Formats: sequence, structure tokens, C-alpha cells
Amino acid sequence: MNEVSMSSSRPYLVRALNEWIVDNGLTPYIVCNAGYPGVEVPQHYVENGKIVLNISPQAVQGLSMNNDETTFSARFGGVETFVRVPMLAIMAIYARENGQGMVFVDEGGQPPPEPEPEPRKPSLKLVT
Repeated sequence: MNEVSMSSSRPYLVRALNEWIVDNGLTPYIVCNAGYPGVEVPQHYVENGKIVLNISPQAVQGLSMNNDETTFSARFGGVETFVRVPMLAIMAIYARENGQGMVFVDEGGQPPPEPEPEPRKPSLKLVT
């Protein structure tokens, strides 16, 4: 049997799940690998190399989901910010209210690698 090369199914699944979540009156969230090349997100909201983004119609403007990337504008701390997330950086999409959705594996069939944690800065603690 000849193996036929196909494009990634992730963009199609992300779009379908987003529509399904919104159609059910729930809030779609995406989990993104913030260290993936081409990701543009507000870095001060990144935790452990990941960022969770609310992509509901009430939270974003100009949402575009094509086969290569998801883009939109949203407010972070009251500041309007442009966000770009390559489709392969999306690690999961789920409904905030009940957690239903999908976690994605990388294109080789393995779960996405965990991003390297940022080194922690030393801190002092006052003991009384």
C-alpha cells in the first residue's frame, strides 16, 4: 500500500472543536506552546512555557483560523494585543466550563515536548 502524504489534521480539528464549543454556548480555550517559533503572545502571561488563551467571540476580535496559524486581537490587562499562534503550537482546545475538547500529539505521533521551564530567580522570605 502506498503511503500518501497528507497535511496536518490539527487546523481542521481546532476549527471544528472551536465551532462545536461556541455552538454549545461554552467558552473555547486553547493551550499553546509559547516557545514554539512564530508564537506572538504577551510573555508576562506565559507560565511554564505555556499560555492559555480564551478565544471566545466575546474575548477576541478578528479571529482567523487558517491551516497555518490562528490570529486575533484581545485585551490583556486592558491593553489591546495582537496574538499569533502557529497551528502546530496549539497543544489543546477545550471548553472552560466542562473541560471537553482535545489534546494534540505532535505530527510524529508523540505528545508535544514540554517547553523548557524558565530558570527561577532567587527570592528571600522573611521568617518571623
